[in-house]
Amino acid sequence: AKAGGGGATAVAATVVAVPLAPSSGGGMGKDPTVDTSFLRDERREAQEQALRLALAEEWRAAQEKVKAEPLTVTYSYWDGKGNRRSVKAEKGWTIERFLCEVQKEFRELARMSVENLMYIKEDLIIPHHMTFYDLIITKARGKSGPLFQFDVYDDVRMEADVRQEKTESHAGKVVDRKWYERNRHIFPASRWEVYDPNKTYGSYTVRGPGKA
Repeated sequence: AKAGGGGATAVAATVVAVPLAPSSGGGMGKDPTVDTSFLRDERREAQEQALRLALAEEWRAAQEKVKAEPLTVTYSYWDGKGNRRSVKAEKGWTIERFLCEVQKEFRELARMSVENLMYIKEDLIIPHHMTFYDLIITKARGKSGPLFQFDVYDDVRMEADVRQEKTESHAGKVVDRKWYERNRHIFPASRWEVYDPNKTYGSYTVRGPGKA
């Protein structure tokens, strides 16, 4: 039938051609020259995730091995004079675990709670929850020497105030908290403060307040 003068207007559909390349089977396949790297590749993502997990587990196992390494910690039970001893520890021990071992060496310490003991290293009070590993892995620095070395260098302040400290490490001190509270205004306890891993303590010194 013939359409009238006011009949419907015909609409032409526009088709966009997608470039195809001949496939090996003679048909048409995806054009290999088109960059598809931006498209999600689940297989590739799974492989990358597996690699990340494997590397993380390898790192964790390596750190656990380091934490289990033996460490000799030389210290003095400090009550105004030194009573030097050594403890065979592991790098992964917390300070609290170390102090529990120290208690076995001194009868008077065995009767008190470990919470009443303090570990002072390079004029800093090391919190009980920290580990030797924490100090070693970060190469932590104290006021008067490195916190990550546990070999012994005599504390010259107890003999003669004759030099600036450079890199030598002093034996840590184990202190009864009550002794500290009674003597915190007296050198060397007057220099002690709680260790803050986010604080920089500057150049090493062994001098008391007010000394050049």
